[in-house]
Amino acid sequence: MQTKEKIYFKTFGCRTNIYDTELLKGYVKDYELTNDEGEADIVVVNSCTVTNGADSGVRAYIKALQGKKIILTGCAAASKGKDLLDKGAIFGVLGAGNKAQINALLRQGRKFYEVKPIDFIDTDIVKRFENHTKAFVKIQEGCDYACSYCIIPSVRGKSRSISEETLIKQVQILANNGYTEFVLTGTNIGSYGRKDGTSLGRLLQRLGAVNGVKRIRLGSLEPAQIDESFKEILDEPWIERHLHIALQHTSEPMLRLMRRRSHTKDDLALFELLRGKGYALGTDFIVAHPGESVEIWEEALENFKKFALTHLHGFVFSPRNGTHSATLLAQSQQISGLLAKERLQTLKNIVAQNNLEFRREMLRAKTPLNVLVESFKDGFYEGYDEFYNKIKIKSAQDLSKKWLKIDKYEVQERCNFAQSSPC
Repeated sequence: MQTKEKIYFKTFGCRTNIYDTELLKGYVKDYELTNDEGEADIVVVNSCTVTNGADSGVRAYIKALQGKKIILTGCAAASKGKDLLDKGAIFGVLGAGNKAQINALLRQGRKFYEVKPIDFIDTDIVKRFENHTKAFVKIQEGCDYACSYCIIPSVRGKSRSISEETLIKQVQILANNGYTEFVLTGTNIGSYGRKDGTSLGRLLQRLGAVNGVKRIRLGSLEPAQIDESFKEILDEPWIERHLHIALQHTSEPMLRLMRRRSHTKDDLALFELLRGKGYALGTDFIVAHPGESVEIWEEALENFKKFALTHLHGFVFSPRNGTHSATLLAQSQQISGLLAKERLQTLKNIVAQNNLEFRREMLRAKTPLNVLVESFKDGFYEGYDEFYNKIKIKSAQDLSKKWLKIDKYEVQERCNFAQSSPC
């Protein structure tokens, strides 16, 4: 009997890509899946293109692969795939809307470029996740925003949502398969259902009622997407007590340059409401965007301190070809890399201190932490509590994939620490 070729999946970027990789694996029928990159004959690279750094990471990974058929999919398939294929760097390009074709295209045995128009919606569902204790559920695709710095709408298309019934069915199947924590993901999940007469808040109300659902985590949200239907679920026991809400900046003039829909005053009022309910709060922040003068930076920094952020995804502005921000950069003086890094580090230091104080506050209030153990590393079990803070647990018992309610723990600089047994 002929030995099947082995196929390895490499995933870059966001949670949506994690979901898409699992969906792709389900379409592979005539090849053997492997977790060992070295023994693979075929490598499928599920790419990210949100920044120049992301592009560079994908290119470097592809360049390092020797003697393998490389298939490029994900966001870079549309923006970089044709160029890499023409240069002979890869064997095939698979668009995000062509996932179901992967097996047939590989069986043809010849190079291919298959990228459908970006108006697709996945109709198949993922029932299991390899090497993950929690389940990822993609609820929508695409983005209707037109932020000046962002290339993603051009590679993911306009926002479109998966039906509530399909998502409820998927979560029910996953719950029956033993998953209890669910992460809702998508390109812009806060836009869920807006074109279909529903909303993310209403979807959450229904998902939270599914038997077996213990906790639901959310991907990034926009401030304006926290509507009344969402506020109604804030006190539900199954919703995580951490929200990631993308501010991108805290200077009003800069938000206008970025073509953002939010306003600093409104954003601050929202964060104060959520903080008052005990939520840990994270955000995205871009430093050194064109136009970030000393005056704008100082205003942004003063405002930033008011938000009491506990988590941060901060990065230095990265111009993407074809975006309005790239045009602005060509018309203005670029901020030096050293200054940009200093500004970013200032924000990171503020958030790190906020996070430490938040965890100390939880300890003083004797707040128990609800943790799903996800991994075992260097002698410690690790997981994240409902506030999305890491905790390391020392235990002689096997705690793998167990839920723990931990009320005795130490707050350390980078994470919490406990010695515990299952409750």
